[in-house]
Amino acid sequence: MLNEQIEFLTQLGRALAGQFGSRCEVVIHKIDQAHLAHSIVMIENGQVTERTVADGPSQIVLESLTKDPAELHDRINYLTHTHDGRVLRSSTVYLKDAAGLQAILSLNFDISDLIATESVLQDFTQTTETATSMNLIPQNVTQLLDDLIAESVKQIGKPVALMNKADKVHCIHYLNQHGAFLVTKSGDKVAAYFNISKYTLYSYIDQK
Repeated sequence: MLNEQIEFLTQLGRALAGQFGSRCEVVIHKIDQAHLAHSIVMIENGQVTERTVADGPSQIVLESLTKDPAELHDRINYLTHTHDGRVLRSSTVYLKDAAGLQAILSLNFDISDLIATESVLQDFTQTTETATSMNLIPQNVTQLLDDLIAESVKQIGKPVALMNKADKVHCIHYLNQHGAFLVTKSGDKVAAYFNISKYTLYSYIDQK
């Protein structure tokens, strides 16, 4: 049944990409913990985020795996951005069944040029952009983990060399809450980055 649903999403995704053109990326992630690093099973207009089939999840996808599937609700029309600074208007649709989350359909429309045009015309249109949280879309799980680590450090506001135990615990909790440790061998990388042992890492995760 799942394969049939993914085939339908693929058909729908290709129609959407064809309708809205080369700026509209359509991605399907198949949720399989054993192959999380290669979650993308279909992508149209992958040049938008420079991804292809068999690449890994975005931060939104990874975070969804840390939540109860019953609490996941489709997210429509929010902002994300790429590493080279382009702004995307995105939507995320969750495919669930009795067994849990099975697949995710994502739409990412590159609106960078439209924003630039809006800026030029702002004096005439008198519109302002609503502040919205923007998530990075990585090209692979290694980049995703790097982004999460960088964001955890940014929250503390000082380099690892100057962090105390409480600072590091805060970073580890942030990473855990955002699904970083679902990435294969992420514990080794995180422990090395924060200059702590694997044992200490796990003890920090358990601390309240």
